[in-house]
Amino acid sequence: MNKSPQIVSSDDILLKLCHSVSHVLSSTTASQISHAAMVQSITRTCLKPDLGCFSIFDGGFSGLVVINFSAPAAIEIYRSYMQQMGMPEAELAFSHTSDEVGDVMGELMNQILGDFISKVNKQLQTSIHQSQPKMLTINKELTISIDTNLDEAVARRVSFKTQNNHIFYLEFAMDKTEFIKLDEFDAEDEFDPDDLLAEHGNKHESKPEASPWTQAASKEVAGDDADDLLNELGI
Repeated sequence: MNKSPQIVSSDDILLKLCHSVSHVLSSTTASQISHAAMVQSITRTCLKPDLGCFSIFDGGFSGLVVINFSAPAAIEIYRSYMQQMGMPEAELAFSHTSDEVGDVMGELMNQILGDFISKVNKQLQTSIHQSQPKMLTINKELTISIDTNLDEAVARRVSFKTQNNHIFYLEFAMDKTEFIKLDEFDAEDEFDPDDLLAEHGNKHESKPEASPWTQAASKEVAGDDADDLLNELGI
């Protein structure tokens, strides 16, 4: 009996993007960032107050990603991220209009899209690339027009919640498209560089310290190897 082919729709791709937003922001801020289970169908994407960021992507399919942060959500994410980076709280900005806040949120958007593009490349076996994210502090709603041709564009809005219950929104527009799985393939295993570093760090920490006798023997072996090398070189 033949199985019906697996189909990945535009909304499935949106879900991958939502997972990237939650994963990157949660891991970089050491806090819980979650998205709503319901998605809203919209007719257009907009930059909205207080802090809006957008990026255009194209390649296997085209689209636009917009994230609109409220001031409290932006400050919470910014401060949690900087504290995780080791910055003292006294040196952090308090206003979402600070250039430093905009720079950090733009960098986080870049990491989100990088994670999303990696998932798309591996799981859908297609290639897309992004424009440099643009972050704007705005006081009134702006409409963003997409400067690329979209085939039967679909637009969606998803709400996200920070650990302190501050809300921000992801808006997503892309080609109406489907990916149909014709054959089985093994997707590349994903790994988190931070997990890899932590694993190696734990190995080093768990390794027992060598005794003075062992350290001395190691130095003697290293010295003998160096002497042999010098002899071979005729020095």
